[in-house]
Amino acid sequence: MICRHCETPLRHVFLDLGFAPPSNAYLSEADLQRPETSYPLKLFVCDQCWLVQTQDFVAADALFTSDYAYFSSTSTSWLRHAEDYCAQVSKRLGLGCQSLVIEVASNDGYLLKNFLAAGIPCLGIEPTAATAAAAEALGIPVLREFFGDALGGRLAAEGRQADLLIGNNVYAHVPDINDFTRGLKAALKPGGTVTLEFPHLLQLMGRNQFDTVYHEHFSYLSLNAVQRIFETEGLRLWDVEELPTHGGSLRVYGVHSDDPRPAAGAVARVLAAEQAAGLLALPAYEAFQPRADRVKNDLLAYLVDQQRRGRRVAAYGAAAKGNTLLNYAGVRPDLLPFVCDAAPAKQGKYLPGSHIPIRAPRALYEDPPDEVLILPWNIADEIAAQLNDLAARGVRFVRAVPELGAL
Repeated sequence: MICRHCETPLRHVFLDLGFAPPSNAYLSEADLQRPETSYPLKLFVCDQCWLVQTQDFVAADALFTSDYAYFSSTSTSWLRHAEDYCAQVSKRLGLGCQSLVIEVASNDGYLLKNFLAAGIPCLGIEPTAATAAAAEALGIPVLREFFGDALGGRLAAEGRQADLLIGNNVYAHVPDINDFTRGLKAALKPGGTVTLEFPHLLQLMGRNQFDTVYHEHFSYLSLNAVQRIFETEGLRLWDVEELPTHGGSLRVYGVHSDDPRPAAGAVARVLAAEQAAGLLALPAYEAFQPRADRVKNDLLAYLVDQQRRGRRVAAYGAAAKGNTLLNYAGVRPDLLPFVCDAAPAKQGKYLPGSHIPIRAPRALYEDPPDEVLILPWNIADEIAAQLNDLAARGVRFVRAVPELGAL
């Protein structure tokens, strides 16, 4: 295997989580009677450009299918995050009724609806039919396609280059990151701005967030790696913000290489912080696997101990990160009989790999367990607040990452 960016042969394993099915490939009851495909879930790090990337085994169109079940609007905190961003960036860039905002991977319209309400023309690009239909129902125009150089060039030829081109939690999901970045440059108007949000590799490593590794994430990004990719494709970093979302993310601002706006000081600060943490040398990457193994072992010991003591554990949040954790640990319904989730599209289905049934949150109230394992730790406080009535009944909330403990 060679590096997706610089084509250097990949020789260094960063993390090996064994085999797992795609983390968002939820199963119907009928699916349980059919074979289920699993793929290696292994990450390599390139010792030249420091791009962390999955081993090549599964194509994007096998992951992001028409019934893809992730709807961004499920999380109220994420909706607030999107609303705050739209207000802030509109003011900073002076966007108005003559501007064009394009969002790549626009999902269910959770973000673009804010621009629509402000009278700012927008366009969504979303290949998964279920989420695209939800956005269109809000009045948002959507192109149901995968984004890349070809589509970016077509938009430019049609005179539809963006004043603001947004990609939230998509940059890590593209198998050909060079082609995607060329598409960004092509679709960006001269003087325009690209903003991309993605989980920060520095935080993943520092906070032991190995469960954010799944097949839908082809890349795990440091600012140093993004800077190299941008510069190769004719873009450069203008600014960067560190965000608390998804356990610690970056929002990068990109512009054309010849854009006159000077780079903000935050760019140099984050680049230096990554170097100080060892992200430009191999030892930090080689030390990560044992930390993931410890979480796996602690989770299994906890579930077995609760079962032996006659205490019932249920889970909350049928999220991708939970699927990574449960499949890596080999957890099955005998140890964790069900998981609850607020998304109707997931209810009545089963988690991939573990085959744990997904129920509506009311199941926790109809027959309260002794403990609730909250799998999406990034919104654990939000979930605990929603389930506050259970805490009053003596139900304890637990999370496994970055280490096992009660909330």
